[in-house]
Amino acid sequence: MPRYRLDIEYDGTAYAGWQRQADQPSVQGAIEAALFAFCREQVTLGGAGRTDAGVHATGQVAHCDLDRDWPANTVRDAVNAHLQMAGETVVILDAARVGPDFDSRFSARGRHYLYRIVNRHPPLTLERNFAWHVKKELDVEAMHRAAQRLVGHHDFTTFRSVRCQSKSPEKTLDRLDVTRAGPLIEIRASARSFLHNQVRSMAGTLKRVGDGGWSADDVSAALAARDRTACGPVAPPGGLCLIKVDY
Repeated sequence: MPRYRLDIEYDGTAYAGWQRQADQPSVQGAIEAALFAFCREQVTLGGAGRTDAGVHATGQVAHCDLDRDWPANTVRDAVNAHLQMAGETVVILDAARVGPDFDSRFSARGRHYLYRIVNRHPPLTLERNFAWHVKKELDVEAMHRAAQRLVGHHDFTTFRSVRCQSKSPEKTLDRLDVTRAGPLIEIRASARSFLHNQVRSMAGTLKRVGDGGWSADDVSAALAARDRTACGPVAPPGGLCLIKVDY
């Protein structure tokens, strides 16, 4: 049975997240429906990351098995045609034949997320679903310094959703950088894997540092507490984007 890797981009605003749900629209469900419309097969799609409601992706990766050995470009173009006809905000950027041992989730060696904040007084128009609007001036250098307290191998219970299904709260955060270009602040996070809500929890905590509410020592104390109630505010989902998965 041929296996295909799909590289996927989506605007997650209208979806309840990546994972298929019985009574709500999902990215996984939209692609599976498009695959059925194309090849008349009930396909189960595996994904590299289960993004939450309202979270976007420019580099999501998934895999699926099909009964027929279709040309990869045919799979890409046919699925995109059905997604477009259904009015979905999802597109297959690329499709490729892969070996049977490829698994979009378990073969992944790294995941990279970008969180965007637009730091200005006027409200957002074009960016309103794709960034967190923060009016108060943020100290990006303080945010970056505080972010380095979270880099490395830690127990991230404080930055983990109570609904997280991961067996362990321990993760190794390889990168957490905060930069500014005009009003745009970017938080880039890289790790082999993340806990549920971890990136948004870290982004919200760093925003609190940026507005002067917390210091870097407060971030360290929150991490050491291993207590979800010690976390700063969870940043809104629209600013978060899965940008790349390494294999």
